[in-house]
Amino acid sequence: MTTNLKLAWRNIWRNKRRTLITVASIFFGVLLSTLMTSLQEGTYSKMIENVVGFYSGYIQVHHPDFWEDKTIENTFTPSDTLINILENESGVTMYAPRLESFTLLSFKNNTKGVALIGIDPEKENQITKLSHWVEKGHYLTANDNGILVPINIAKNLGVDVGDTLVLMSQGFHGASAAALFPVKAILKFPAPTMNNLGVFIDIRAAQAFYSAPDKYTSMVLMVSDNSKVKHIRHSLQSKIKSHLKLMTWDEMDPLTNNMIKADREQNMITKAILFVLIGFGIFGTVIMMMAERRKELGVMVAIGMQKSKLGKIIFFETTLIGMVGVLIGFVVSLPLIAWLVYHPIPLTGETAKVYEQYGFEAAMYFSAHWTVFTQQVLIIFAMTMTVFIYPLVKIVRIKVSKDLHS
Repeated sequence: MTTNLKLAWRNIWRNKRRTLITVASIFFGVLLSTLMTSLQEGTYSKMIENVVGFYSGYIQVHHPDFWEDKTIENTFTPSDTLINILENESGVTMYAPRLESFTLLSFKNNTKGVALIGIDPEKENQITKLSHWVEKGHYLTANDNGILVPINIAKNLGVDVGDTLVLMSQGFHGASAAALFPVKAILKFPAPTMNNLGVFIDIRAAQAFYSAPDKYTSMVLMVSDNSKVKHIRHSLQSKIKSHLKLMTWDEMDPLTNNMIKADREQNMITKAILFVLIGFGIFGTVIMMMAERRKELGVMVAIGMQKSKLGKIIFFETTLIGMVGVLIGFVVSLPLIAWLVYHPIPLTGETAKVYEQYGFEAAMYFSAHWTVFTQQVLIIFAMTMTVFIYPLVKIVRIKVSKDLHS
């Protein structure tokens, strides 16, 4: 085998131009497919990051009936064991409690029903960057008695910062709930639905309002890596020995998840076309190589070389050319994508305005996940080895008398 490898290595460099053309076809195939996949996965990752960062988080801990029936009755009291599990779970980077239910807001003659969301101001801000959306006024502080009102709700009620809202609802176990809250800030979210979702108060004020001390409706968890969400959920569920239910972001937001799946399937068609073009590029160079070497191969068979041994040498030549092209493509694409991950390509014009309207950074994002590289390298190398079938067939069909006079 060592002799065959040496012969193959020398053979591929006897005609440097031919070899470099073949290697270049494989190199550009790896580079283009890797860049395309990296951009695709980077876009999905940023989209998920924006979705979970706005409201849902990657995972939520609920009372088992809360997601289907979001009432104050479907709450739970977090135990010390639960808190310790969340704090010691390596994949969980932060968590924040919430107490959510329905309330009526009144100001003068205007009334509107909305969701009332009790939050821990500091922890919530670490997860959703809520203070970033304060257009007017000041963000909540711990034990604050103020209320944050999205801009659409504020317009409907005719309130401004400093006005006092009357809140009325039904508390825990049927208790009456009524209180006055001064408007601390007006929020303006980039997503229109968020501006109609509900109002925010300190979670301790919410617990007092609903007569539900120490009660939560959910705990929002953030994780270090979206690809580990399922694993972390399974790990937490096995450790939390209670009736609590854990839901991942894709279960809470199936619309975004299905959109990503549909787009990924569409991109698979585009990538398949790209791979076909790359494959024909490699195949074309191999046809050229075999045409140029037709007489050479005929001479080798004429002087006594077995076709099986000649086939092995051609196989090693194909393997070496494939390995060189794939290796160069990987070596070039790795630092390029690593640089693009930290330096996203900015978008301009109308596209940038659309991105910014929805609170997204106007840029093209890339991913450096290991699968981005391995999948493309393996696929291109497999295609190169598949092309070996053509030289093998040509060797089997060699006719000395004909090929010597070609």
